[in-house]
Amino acid sequence: MPDAPATMRAVAIDRFGGPEVLEVKSLPVPKPGPGDVLIRVAFAGVAEWDVYEQEGGFAEMLGGEPTFPYVLGSEGAGVVEDVGAEVERFTPGDRVYAMKLPHGRFYAEYTAVPGDAVAFVPGTLPMEQAAGLGWIGVTALRGLEDVLHVKPGESVLVLGANGGVGHAAVQLARLMGARVLAVASGPDGVELARRLGADAVVDGREGDVVAAAREFAPDGLDAALLTVGGDVAQLVLSTLREGGRAAYPHGVEPEAEAVEGIRLQGYDGDPAPDVMERLNRLVESGPFEVHVASIFPLEEIGRAMEMVGRHHLGKVMVKIE
Repeated sequence: MPDAPATMRAVAIDRFGGPEVLEVKSLPVPKPGPGDVLIRVAFAGVAEWDVYEQEGGFAEMLGGEPTFPYVLGSEGAGVVEDVGAEVERFTPGDRVYAMKLPHGRFYAEYTAVPGDAVAFVPGTLPMEQAAGLGWIGVTALRGLEDVLHVKPGESVLVLGANGGVGHAAVQLARLMGARVLAVASGPDGVELARRLGADAVVDGREGDVVAAAREFAPDGLDAALLTVGGDVAQLVLSTLREGGRAAYPHGVEPEAEAVEGIRLQGYDGDPAPDVMERLNRLVESGPFEVHVASIFPLEEIGRAMEMVGRHHLGKVMVKIE
């Protein structure tokens, strides 16, 4: 493969702040460290926490002195351009997706990320879908498999089924053999959850979630994945059977309050090679899709981030190439 160019286009900020700090700049292409993979990014996913990083949230949380210009973006997909001396799993030309937070730097034509945060694009998943698979897929799978231990035939409720993690969870739970009741927002969200294979769907805004759950599982639901918080999440806990399990990713607020007889657990959606391999196996067993709400050019990153803060289905993407 030809060598990477010396410079690249990237969304970088010179200070933390609102949308006004976003700017497309020409910056040097990063050099991969010994354990890094240099990726030529085709598409990047846009997430709520990217805005948090842009505003300086992670810098304040983690301490230390941030370095500017600061390139944003926490996930993406593309082709391996180069690898560090210690990387053995990947070679130039491989189709990969990756995730890193903070300092992922995916809103750029090239990014160098640790090899442990990189995975092969599963099967024939299109690159624009692979770009958004990492965080939502890992978070959904860790909840369903590692925390809830969902078994074939069990009844599972997914709250927030039209969102990023939620719509991935509906599909993964089905691929794991569970019966899935999806709670989505709005007619478009209900339609998406139904199309993705949920056994039953209820509108969390307009419908009766408790009645739908009791009809779906008269003896109580076995498990619930809460990808949103608040009053509906609390209602969902009342529909679980004695000894039922519920899980929510850390960051979902307000958190549901524990109910006697129900195991409620928060968890982190951390990437790791083993969980990404498990995710890939399930996705390849398909059908599976990352629903793409919209794709914006790099220059319209502000519009993309603004859309993430409103009602939307699935994932918002930025086209880099």
